[in-house]
Amino acid sequence: MCFSAEASFTAAAILLPAGILTVRQAYRTDRRYVPIAALPLLFGLQQLSEGGVWIAGAHNASFWIEKSSLVYMFFSWLAWPVWVPISAYFLEPERRRPLFLSFIVAGAMLGSIQYIPYFAHDGWVTTRFLPYAISYEGIELLDYITTREVTYTIYVAVVTGPLLLSSVRHVNVFGILVLLVLVITYFFFSYAYISVFCFGGALASLYLVWMIFRSAQGPTALAPCPRDGSSQKDGKLA
Repeated sequence: MCFSAEASFTAAAILLPAGILTVRQAYRTDRRYVPIAALPLLFGLQQLSEGGVWIAGAHNASFWIEKSSLVYMFFSWLAWPVWVPISAYFLEPERRRPLFLSFIVAGAMLGSIQYIPYFAHDGWVTTRFLPYAISYEGIELLDYITTREVTYTIYVAVVTGPLLLSSVRHVNVFGILVLLVLVITYFFFSYAYISVFCFGGALASLYLVWMIFRSAQGPTALAPCPRDGSSQKDGKLA
């Protein structure tokens, strides 16, 4: 989170238990929703890692600043482009799944290309502490091939595309919320876009908690009829 260590840890304290309860509810009612129900939990872990960045920065512990930043960037560059498409994939009927599989492959490729080189090149990740914000900067491998604008456009498409194309209406709403966070971050918080965007995504993920618990029947009641007319197996990730 982009304000302080206390704010990051507070966000984690809310998201972690909420995520655990949401995963438990999804597992008990409709297991296809377990991956997307885990998003608040994962966002909570990311906020916890940024709290570690703040603490390390306060003590000028360069080693721990770097390691905590790498944990944070793991979620930003690798977890979200892969886990979000996977979450949407399991909610789709068989005929639509190849489309979402293509998002998973694209996200894995993008995330690996951007994140893994951080371990081979010291100094590629630079963490700057601004007033009430953290700016994660540095070199990205795709900088040698294309512009940052192109890279981030692909990133946005991989993360929001599966949500907006989902056959589940409430997942579409979550996708719109994430896209709205992205637009606000781009226009008002570009100086710390990674930190602010992930914080906004964390807040948006609370919508998923409401989505899973909104019905006494659980998430099964949220699933619409498949767009292609085929049936889905309730409660199975298959």
